[in-house]
Amino acid sequence: MTVFSSDHILNRMMALHPKIIDLTLDRVWRLLEALDHPEQKLPPVIHIAGTNGKGSTQAMIRAGLEAMDLRVHAYTSPHLTRFHERIRLAGTLIAEPDLAHVLDECYAANGSDPITYFEITTCAALLAFVRTPADYTLLEVGLGGRLDATNVVAKPALTIITPVSMDHESYLGDTVSKIAFEKAGILKRGVPCVVGPQTDDGMAVIEAQAARLGVPLLAHGQHWHACEERGRLIYQDETGLLDLPLPNLPGAHQYMNAGAALAALRHLGAPEEACEAAVTHADWPARMQRLRTGALADLAPQAELWLDGGHNPAAGDALAAHLAQLPARPTYLICGMLNTKDVRGYLSPLAHVADSLTAVSIPGEAATLPAEETARIAQEAGFAAETAKSVRDALSTINARAPRARVLICGSLYLAGHVLRENGA
Repeated sequence: MTVFSSDHILNRMMALHPKIIDLTLDRVWRLLEALDHPEQKLPPVIHIAGTNGKGSTQAMIRAGLEAMDLRVHAYTSPHLTRFHERIRLAGTLIAEPDLAHVLDECYAANGSDPITYFEITTCAALLAFVRTPADYTLLEVGLGGRLDATNVVAKPALTIITPVSMDHESYLGDTVSKIAFEKAGILKRGVPCVVGPQTDDGMAVIEAQAARLGVPLLAHGQHWHACEERGRLIYQDETGLLDLPLPNLPGAHQYMNAGAALAALRHLGAPEEACEAAVTHADWPARMQRLRTGALADLAPQAELWLDGGHNPAAGDALAAHLAQLPARPTYLICGMLNTKDVRGYLSPLAHVADSLTAVSIPGEAATLPAEETARIAQEAGFAAETAKSVRDALSTINARAPRARVLICGSLYLAGHVLRENGA
């Protein structure tokens, strides 16, 4: 019998449905039934939704649970360099033979029926999770929440909603209230929910849904607080105070992500040692990641080279705030974005903290915004902007002008994945 690679099977799956995004759960329920309902057999589930901070919060929770010698499954999307990054089995990225097997099994069970790529691969992840013993399952929502393919667990142990802001408006709605309603779709009757900082409109929607379902909320500003004080992370809830090191993931916005992770861990009974591990041991690539070695880093050996995959206005605000706190240094952006994003909203806050922007198209992405269009919008936002054929060309040009500059490659997780592959370190 021919054994196909996971890449081959994933390419076949792309042909099963004409739309990349099509929010409904009908196709997922059909396939899960054919697979004998793996979603009903998972280790206790922590389900995470939100606009920004889902992945970082998940990474911190995983670090804390693993510090307690617990085995943790984790599902996230999108991947950066390899699909295997999306599925972590009891702490380890899924092996190629295991991935190929569950993908092929799902493909066969689905037959020729329409299903989206994300839906069928989510089912494959759930199938892999039930076949490997673990203590917890961390599920990150792909898009929205209410109709996301991960929203199939009837009784999770805990849900989490990180900050909600504008993104994916064409699918989730054109106001924060509408988007918050979709995110709050992961709430389950009687299951506690940790809530990160929200706008008043967003919080009102979450509170209304929680009241309707009898959901106990553990909300920022009400039940828990987190802040930086004298170079330490101070966290406080009804149980008491924690005085911890600052998160190893850079940026002041990570304080709130850490707070949500700590609230979750404290709810689960984690000791202080696990809480400290959560903020000091978490690993989450392409979130203000420093590139110190590799093919691209070698092009600008004296530069301070950073990579970030944020792509919406809230991410632009957070990134600008972080750059403003760094020691003064000439700062240049290399930016590529998708044509589905609010490019002006993302770039406007960054124009105040960077000297110039070089726009690139994202290689291999049909939905990339052309570099010329990104540069035009950047100029309207207040940047001195130009274009380059590639990240490599942009970096070489910046290095020739200012070899000791701070260079941030940003604008898309898809660009970040391309950069990590090209850098190779």
